[in-house]
Amino acid sequence: MTEEIRNAEKAKAQLAEDVMRDFARRQEERRQLERGWQLNMNFLCGNQYCDVNSLGEIEEDAQGFFWQTRRAFNYIAPTIDMRCAKLARIRPKLAVRAATDEDGDVRAADVSSRILAAVCERENIDDCINKATVWSETCGTAFYKIIWDNAAGDVIACDETGEMRSGGVRVIPLSPFEIYPFSLSEESLENQPSIIHARAVSVEDIYAAYGVKIAGRDIDEFSLSPYSASVHSITRTAPVSAVRHGYEIVIERYERPATDRPLGRLTIVAGGVLLFDGDLPYVNGSDGGRAYPFVRQNCLPLAGGFFGGSVVDRLIPVQRAYNAVKNRKHEFLNRISMGAIAVEDGSVDTDELLEEGLSPGKILVYRQGGNPPEMLSLGSVPSEFSDEEDRLVEEFSRVSGVGEVNWQSGGFNSVTSATGLQLLIEQDEARLSVSYEQIKSALKKIGRHILCLYRQFSPGMRVMRGAHENGAGKLISFSACDITSDDVVLEADSEINLTPAQRRTVIYDMIDKGLLCGDDGKMSAGVKNRILAYLGYEGFAEGRDVTSLHRARCAEENAALCTGDAEVKPYDDHALHIDEHTAYILSGKLNSLQEARFMRHLEEHRKLLKEEKDG
Repeated sequence: MTEEIRNAEKAKAQLAEDVMRDFARRQEERRQLERGWQLNMNFLCGNQYCDVNSLGEIEEDAQGFFWQTRRAFNYIAPTIDMRCAKLARIRPKLAVRAATDEDGDVRAADVSSRILAAVCERENIDDCINKATVWSETCGTAFYKIIWDNAAGDVIACDETGEMRSGGVRVIPLSPFEIYPFSLSEESLENQPSIIHARAVSVEDIYAAYGVKIAGRDIDEFSLSPYSASVHSITRTAPVSAVRHGYEIVIERYERPATDRPLGRLTIVAGGVLLFDGDLPYVNGSDGGRAYPFVRQNCLPLAGGFFGGSVVDRLIPVQRAYNAVKNRKHEFLNRISMGAIAVEDGSVDTDELLEEGLSPGKILVYRQGGNPPEMLSLGSVPSEFSDEEDRLVEEFSRVSGVGEVNWQSGGFNSVTSATGLQLLIEQDEARLSVSYEQIKSALKKIGRHILCLYRQFSPGMRVMRGAHENGAGKLISFSACDITSDDVVLEADSEINLTPAQRRTVIYDMIDKGLLCGDDGKMSAGVKNRILAYLGYEGFAEGRDVTSLHRARCAEENAALCTGDAEVKPYDDHALHIDEHTAYILSGKLNSLQEARFMRHLEEHRKLLKEEKDG
């Protein structure tokens, strides 16, 4: 037995060493990419006089002359702010498309849509997308990690030890520094043989999660390596330090399912110690199998590359040229305003003149018989400086895909009609379509992961708090068999890149054309309340949507009639009940006995409807 324990411990140590070697190999392969990301972050935060040297490290550029100015006129930051603001117009509203038009599939799709809405509200998915978009715009790629957390969800019980929760999904945005693929040339995340998620975690959190005590170190959070002051020759100006004290690197290696391991493999190592080794935890694959719990979002996809490209990469050369032109222009202005003084050797005290200059009203004493000092004429600033400056500003617009009207130097002067301006604006917005599609694709994948996890961890009946509608939250009851579809789509209004004013205009046009009215030409109370909530005036909504309440009662009656009888109430909307029950009969799910009960129930509704009309 002792020999078996010794062999098991030896196998664990060997597995941990293998994971550490694999992680070190991927770090070395990706070092140049990381330095490029760090360079982008420096330029974005205004530290723009640095570059990657021949050793692959970031260092500060040497200054040419002591009198040369090295100011940074940061155009990259407002450009990225503008891109993020435009991309933030996508407010995702995930929905699920029913597999068929049968009532069961429609109900399953409705339940799945409500689950997605509840999770998006609880996890603040808008904020997650904004954080990931900042990373993707800066470095080219961002990731989402979708996991199941037993400590999340609604409180179901309380005892002396604390609260017991039902569990729920967590959506965590990740920086590209934490994800290490097996191959940098494989474009698809799903086709990677393995993915490593490495992050710096405090030793206290490691002990709380795995019960293993590990000595902490100083870790560089971006390079995920022990911190060395000699290597970091440049002082970062980012608002948060990249060094973490008392931390250790937790390495999670996910291996996709294979013939020898059909459930995949997850191995977790920290500080050379094996913390976990087992199957992939989540049944989140498209075919009901197990897959990686990650979703990737690129800024600009690159052919033959796992990581995408960034707009900042393209803007850095323009920013360097812009800084150079601006600084040289200011130096020329300083020469003109301060002047250059020519003096005869020995005629004046040059040290005093150098220190004080020629101030107004200054009494200048010079040697008798000598020539007085004189100001040299330097002319005016050449027009080439201003021309080049304007060209570089326009180049920022062309390279970044952001061309606001006030950034253009004259491209809109010849357009006077509103339609022409709108066409030019739409054409400019189309340049961001690649980034839009990347965000929408990531959102739909996140929705599929969420449904797969709730299907996996809801074997029995489960109740969760739904998203708020009309100022109230509703409870959702479901089980795994109710989540039969994960065909996630984006609702129509979230796929259109419209400003709030444009959305309101669309609503007003639909009202004017009568598209939101019923067969009687009137707008129902439910539609009116939804329009007021959409416009931000939910407090003015009056009344309840009686039609939706009647439909909900019809669904209850349909379920009751499948097993027994249901009573017809005098306050029922009999015409609506007749239509709903007839649609359920035509679905073809009823046997002869159930159909007979439905027919008797329909006859009662028809009888009461006739009495109402006759009365």
